[in-house]
Amino acid sequence: MNPILDVVIRSLCVYLFMMIAIRLFGKNQLSQLNAGDVVLLLLISNAVQNAMVGQDTSLQGGLIAALVLFGANFIVKRLMFTNRKFESFLEEDPVILIKDGKIDDQALHRVKITKDELEEAIREHGVEGIENVKLSVLEVDGNISVVSEDETSKQTNYSRIKRKNKRKYY
Repeated sequence: MNPILDVVIRSLCVYLFMMIAIRLFGKNQLSQLNAGDVVLLLLISNAVQNAMVGQDTSLQGGLIAALVLFGANFIVKRLMFTNRKFESFLEEDPVILIKDGKIDDQALHRVKITKDELEEAIREHGVEGIENVKLSVLEVDGNISVVSEDETSKQTNYSRIKRKNKRKYY
């Protein structure tokens, strides 16, 4: 087989495997990495490097593998933009956790967030209590957005804070 074609096919296979693995094991975990996550990513990249380039450790082989990965990522992003089913497969929809001061217990259970964790996130946004929240949403990247209303001025406030511990959709 042509060595360039071999690198292309190997790189595409590794890319598809990694996309599926991230989807299955919780891509929302990647939006804010801790030390263990960084180590895992470094080890994965080292483990799959040889699978992509095989015996071709030349500059040309590495550049071809990188080009294939960039191209595959570009195509995946295009497909996500144009095909809603494909986008839904790769990314979960946002989940409403609180609406007009009322907690959606089923949604909390589905995304594995406790009431205490939700209350902590609300306080991180500077909101005193759940009853002051107009809308709270678990975003696709694992962060919780909060829309609240200031009682004195009736001004709507929006804030979004990156969470330390991301939750995986089940």
